[in-house]
Amino acid sequence: MKFNIGFCLALSLPLLIPLPPASGEEIRLGGERRIRLTDGWRFFKGDAAGAEQPSFDDSSWRRLNLPHDWAIEGPFDPKYSPSSGGLPFFGVGWYRKTFTLSGDTRNRYVSIEFDGAMANSTVWLNGNLLGGRPYGYIGFSFDLTPYLNPSGSPNLLAVKLAPEDRSSRWYPGAGIYRNVWLDVTGPIHVARWGTYVTTEVLPDGAQVSVRTEIRNRAPAAAKIVLQHTLLDPAGTPVTSQRDAVDLPSSAVQQVNSRLTVAKPEIWDIGHPSLYTLVTEILLDGIPVDRYTTPFGIRAIAFDNAKGFLLNGRAVKLQGVCLHHDLGALGAAVNRRATERQLQIMKSMGANAIRTSHNPPSPELLEFCDRLGLLVMDEAFDVWRRPKIPNDYSKHFDQWSERDVRDMARRDRNHPSVIMWSIGNEIGEQGSPQGAEIAGRLSRFFHEEDPTRPTTAGFNNHWAAIKNGLAAKVGVVGFNYKPWDYAAVLKDHPGWILVGAETSSVVSSRGVYHLPLEKYQKHDSLQISSYDIISPPWAYLPDPEFEAQEKNTSVLGEFVWTGFDYLGEPTPFHMGRGQSTGTDWPARSSYFGIVDLAGFPKDRYYLYQSLWTRAPMVHLLPHWNWQGREGQNIPVMVYTNADEAELIVNGKSLGRKKRWSEPVELPVGPNISKDGKYKSKYRLLWQVPYQPGSIKAVAYNAGKVVASKEIRTAGAPA
Repeated sequence: MKFNIGFCLALSLPLLIPLPPASGEEIRLGGERRIRLTDGWRFFKGDAAGAEQPSFDDSSWRRLNLPHDWAIEGPFDPKYSPSSGGLPFFGVGWYRKTFTLSGDTRNRYVSIEFDGAMANSTVWLNGNLLGGRPYGYIGFSFDLTPYLNPSGSPNLLAVKLAPEDRSSRWYPGAGIYRNVWLDVTGPIHVARWGTYVTTEVLPDGAQVSVRTEIRNRAPAAAKIVLQHTLLDPAGTPVTSQRDAVDLPSSAVQQVNSRLTVAKPEIWDIGHPSLYTLVTEILLDGIPVDRYTTPFGIRAIAFDNAKGFLLNGRAVKLQGVCLHHDLGALGAAVNRRATERQLQIMKSMGANAIRTSHNPPSPELLEFCDRLGLLVMDEAFDVWRRPKIPNDYSKHFDQWSERDVRDMARRDRNHPSVIMWSIGNEIGEQGSPQGAEIAGRLSRFFHEEDPTRPTTAGFNNHWAAIKNGLAAKVGVVGFNYKPWDYAAVLKDHPGWILVGAETSSVVSSRGVYHLPLEKYQKHDSLQISSYDIISPPWAYLPDPEFEAQEKNTSVLGEFVWTGFDYLGEPTPFHMGRGQSTGTDWPARSSYFGIVDLAGFPKDRYYLYQSLWTRAPMVHLLPHWNWQGREGQNIPVMVYTNADEAELIVNGKSLGRKKRWSEPVELPVGPNISKDGKYKSKYRLLWQVPYQPGSIKAVAYNAGKVVASKEIRTAGAPA
């Protein structure tokens, strides 16, 4: 294996970059509206009385740059719940930042914007309380202007975070784990998230509609010109629009504009072309504000017969669910690590991502736009009914509307986003409250963005159907039970269904146990990678493939999960409390198609064999079975070619045609009463073990198109 020094250096760069002096960072106000505020913070893990005051001495505190996740630094300990990673993500932590504004600050308005802070944040400027936000996944902002010191004088920003124990079913991270910005404007400016762009693809071009929210903070009315300029993917202006606007004093006004594009480059999963809308406000002919909005020109539709349509073409959703952590990097946003995860999923053949189970980082959506990945953008894991004592249910009644509206306004210009998910396996599926809450959340989303449907992941879909909850979303999401697709569609022929969460196979990369198992724990804390083992509520990938094939109107699936993630080490530590020690140190999931480090497991190639066209072949297991000489070893081959041949130590064991010889696999009673399932999606040979090599050769029309060989390892040097 090659050791990637460049990658390691890239990860360590924040430690090598000189930090600003303790006296604070000087921020010179010029023409730039958005200024990153991530360098030179002070951090203390623990509570500190008076830390919000400028006079507080933080010289002994740790200096660092954001984004920062304090919990990933450990220690791992069985006293912390393994279901949330066995890490100390709860408690109190403080961040302080000193900065000085220089330049002309007259008639300047300054806000601070957090992309997310985990969790229960409280923010002060110069000792003045600005406010807080409990939900760690949502972005929020505060106006600093009333409390800023004069130009050249230092300002002290203080942030207290207090995430609670037993507040998350997976590893949430802790701290200011996303980016922080200053937003600097004049009195007349485009509001935060103040442009809403929709597109219509026409036979002879495209129409771009823009709703702009303009804020006038001045005490006098003003006559302005709102100017939109559209830049194509190469950055070349292609069209523009000017609107004269009379702005009332101290008010917010919406302005609707339309632009026509003659020969648009359409955003698609194979050609994700992005345009940029440049919005300028001119006062007396002079630009006083500039706001940019990336977007894509594309058309989406949902049809109960054809499924999901992208630009008029039926596209099956080949999706994965992703939690927000980045493995060993924790929850702190890292652009390259985020992009890398998505690139690995794309190479597997995935074309869609579900942001399980919370609003994602802005960076994830940015990369989905650029890579051509579709997104189910999810809001909540719980509503009013808790799953664990200190989860979001404590804040739902007070904050859910604000969180939904902010999420929709932030994300609605992303062409990758095609659905809003209002919840995952929520406790109200069988409750009389369920339909009312679902209707309310769907209404909030549709008021902010009427162009996309809402959905939800139901693991008790019959109850959600019975109480009217399922009818309140535009796309009914199934969490498991694909064998019910046909029955629901028969009862509700006008409905649109999606496999919102599917399969949930668990495995450890490179580990194989014999005989084939359907669900078994081992003292090694490793799980066999024959891609069969799943928890009692779940199933191997093959029944989902079959159900999607039979029910062509179902939009597709989102597999649980694309990557392993911190926490939920099923089948170990199935409780939510402290470890008993028996299953320790299992503390991260086994569900991933790809492991924490980004290495594909065997399942990656099973999905690739169905989701891609470029010829490929994969075989398993390893070929190191000392002590089993002469015993049959199940050898599986995954390929998208017409047929495959298995060669053992130079001798052919014959060819098998794809999908022509069903393979019998052991399964749980939720799939088959007799514990057997026949899959056409794999090829299987029973091979008497002898050291040497096994080789799979794939053929299309009789010609070799791909091959894969595995050799017995030699003695260690």
